[in-house]
Amino acid sequence: MLTNPYTWLNKSLTTIHQANWYRSVKAIASLPGAVVELSGKSVVNFASNDYLGLAGDSRLIQAAVDATQAYGTGSTGSRLLSGHKELHRELEIAIASLKQTEDALVFSSGYLANLGTVAALVRQRDLILGDQYNHSSLKKGAILSGATAIDYNHNDVADLRQKLEINRSLYRRCLITTDGVFSMDGDLCPLPELMAIADEFECMLLVDEAHGTGVLGNSGAGCVEHFNTGKELIQIGTLSKALGSLGGYVAGSAVLIDFLRNRAASWIYTTALSPADTAAAIAAIEIVQQEPDRRKQLWQNISYLKHQLSGLKLLPSESPILCMALDTPAAALNKAQQLMDAGIFAPAIRPPTVPTSRIRLSLMATHERSHLDTLIENLY
Repeated sequence: MLTNPYTWLNKSLTTIHQANWYRSVKAIASLPGAVVELSGKSVVNFASNDYLGLAGDSRLIQAAVDATQAYGTGSTGSRLLSGHKELHRELEIAIASLKQTEDALVFSSGYLANLGTVAALVRQRDLILGDQYNHSSLKKGAILSGATAIDYNHNDVADLRQKLEINRSLYRRCLITTDGVFSMDGDLCPLPELMAIADEFECMLLVDEAHGTGVLGNSGAGCVEHFNTGKELIQIGTLSKALGSLGGYVAGSAVLIDFLRNRAASWIYTTALSPADTAAAIAAIEIVQQEPDRRKQLWQNISYLKHQLSGLKLLPSESPILCMALDTPAAALNKAQQLMDAGIFAPAIRPPTVPTSRIRLSLMATHERSHLDTLIENLY
């Protein structure tokens, strides 16, 4: 008797439910912002990566509308076929200017930027050493590349060194990968130490700046600017967080970008970023460069909240991401629901996304002091 090959799905979902790992989407029915409408209720939003509050900014919206009227809703093809617009090149020049690199390349998402770049730079004869807490896109890119991929302990340069001493001589090229800001903890990578060890062992170094761009550094360029590192490396990031749009990018040397145009499959074979998203990102970069007070306000909010929550069990953080550790997935779910009942949207993050459960708080420049005080009152 034949059995249904899909019956295992129900069993797997049951297991997910029993572990309190089940996830479902929640529809926001308003513009992005510090306060949003969720399930028919107005809530203070601490779940967003819109750190500078630009996703609902009228200037980005108008730029997107103007680009749609001029170029249509879709790019219609890959950049190498019918999809390239002058807007794409304007955005790449703007990113390179912000990052102070020779050039940049725009992808349709940050996930695709990581997949395509990692898989293009290393192959089966090569080695990848990645931080164990790296974003999924870096880990999946390592698998896709066919290179030997080894994790080193989170932010542990001594462990990285030991693994390089054992393995580096066995491979042709080596790529070290790390998040700049780790998205589920909020801490920073030890970039100066990573750059020194990359030089010592003749390794390429890739930093995912998704949560640092627009937030860190004197001009908002990110983790690399924050640490004032002047050496060559590969910077990858997204336009969908502090820059309030959609898409990803790679910034680096001109030869790196030229190589990726010819070898990054997730750029070559993917429809180009839409005109609206491209124009919105250009407008966002202009705001980041012209309005430093917006970033200053974000850091004032971070400082205030960290001080007020000093009595709680917070994970170490040097970013707008603050996490309150909880013992079990059930405890995290219960706390998230308590906050929601009080009009606060702060998600429970649980395994397998992270090793331990927590409430993840994302701060925005547009959070008002009253928003922060309401959160503080309900976290204790």
